[in-house]
Amino acid sequence: MARLGIDLGGTFARAAVVDEQGKIIAANKVALEERTPPAVVEAIARAAQHALKDAGTGEVRTCGVGAAGQIQGDSGVMAVAPNLGWRNVPLGSLLAQRLGHSVRLVNDLRAAAWGEFRAGAGRGSQDMYTVFVGSGVGSAAISNGKLIQGGGGVAGELGHTKVVPDGRLCGCGEKGCLEAYAGGHNIIAQVRELLASGKAPVVRELTGGNPDMVTPVTLEQAAEKGDPAARELYERIGLFLALAVANQVTVLNPARLILGGGVLTHCPGLRRRVVEGVQQYSSRTSREGLLITEAELGDDSGIIGAALLG
Repeated sequence: MARLGIDLGGTFARAAVVDEQGKIIAANKVALEERTPPAVVEAIARAAQHALKDAGTGEVRTCGVGAAGQIQGDSGVMAVAPNLGWRNVPLGSLLAQRLGHSVRLVNDLRAAAWGEFRAGAGRGSQDMYTVFVGSGVGSAAISNGKLIQGGGGVAGELGHTKVVPDGRLCGCGEKGCLEAYAGGHNIIAQVRELLASGKAPVVRELTGGNPDMVTPVTLEQAAEKGDPAARELYERIGLFLALAVANQVTVLNPARLILGGGVLTHCPGLRRRVVEGVQQYSSRTSREGLLITEAELGDDSGIIGAALLG
């Protein structure tokens, strides 16, 4: 019987059949043409059916779904899903009814962390902390070989720790979250604000004045080329990330810190600031023996983890 993993993002639903070692046997991706719960459920079902057919199996042993958002414990309810515009959607039960078997719904970063733990950069470690900085900022912790869930199932939400009291509005609806400053979408928003202000000449040079050309890499390049406004923003974002991750190292005392996500992958200077910040700001005893490494599974970590968690 197959382990089925689902990775639900804001634009695609991806399904994969995964073996016990975390190897993907077959996978399929379906675009989300609509973001209503019924439409998303149907898209997931289509992706799952195609993946199972390609794998040559119709029987499912377990099904895990990793979804971007805040999940209410083991209830299968998505309390907040910013990318989909959802609040309190019982996605787990809707999918179980549609697919005809039980479904375990988890936060996408917890799924990614479990994938790295079982089949990627976390193999051989029982205590690890994973931070992904992509469109948002997500994290998850594994202690003594178990995923830390918390009383309400939302432990480890690094992106929604506060770094500026009453600061920028975050997609979660609250203000001042780390993600509102350091998530990829929000880095782009802040650089576009600089571009519109006329205070960042190097940003204008790199983009030709076109806000659609702005990426997080634009900020790093402009900062490195000496643009004062870009440099100030870049240093602030780097400091927020460094302090946040370092504080979690102090609190959790992991043996391994895994860093991943598109922003840290494509902005090596920002990743370096996080690593240096951990060395500078975490407590000396908490970082003794700490191994800092890159995620290995790329975009597959979440879908592999979801399948193995299911």
